[in-house]
Amino acid sequence: MAEPCLNDLLESEGICRMSNLQANAGVTEKRRYWYALYTRARFEKMVAAELKQKGYESFLPLHSVVRYWSDRLKTLQEPLFPSYVFVHANEKERYYSLQSRGVIRMVSFNSRPARIPDEQIQAISRILCQGYNPQPHHYLNVGDEVEVISGPLTGIRGFFVEERSQQRLIISVHAIRQSLAIELQRNQVRKVRPVSTPRLHENCNLVF
Repeated sequence: MAEPCLNDLLESEGICRMSNLQANAGVTEKRRYWYALYTRARFEKMVAAELKQKGYESFLPLHSVVRYWSDRLKTLQEPLFPSYVFVHANEKERYYSLQSRGVIRMVSFNSRPARIPDEQIQAISRILCQGYNPQPHHYLNVGDEVEVISGPLTGIRGFFVEERSQQRLIISVHAIRQSLAIELQRNQVRKVRPVSTPRLHENCNLVF
């Protein structure tokens, strides 16, 4: 039996390689990442509800705020990061999420949608699930990087700061330049490294 010629083998191998590239491209298109949608003021809950109605996974962190009315005090659940809603989407879902009413744009860097690391979303979710009521905080870049070593937030990393004699844990989402603050004792954390410029992971990072 005649052996296949070299050109046939190369052509066949090229077809196989192309098929693998196409298959990998399909996987990439279907892979989901967290992104941040920037919304009109006070449209956050509406956007989150519409994303849910479309079948998309979204995350709208809320915190309790006491508002003074003329005759009483009222506790409301308001967005922790005003005008931002997170969506877990692939390329196609990312496009359609922008069609939701109240969405202005998707947070981007260098004209590319900014991916929010899973660990950032998980850290914020853990804090809320453990009953903490974090408050918005000015975006931070400075401070020693620390890791929580005790309590329900063990393993979360970020920057530790002291403000007005209160020891606080600050979590910053670089992609949207927003931060939240919760009180934490110094003995609950250990230093990971000295003050330095925060490392960027997938265009953003988790810091306290």
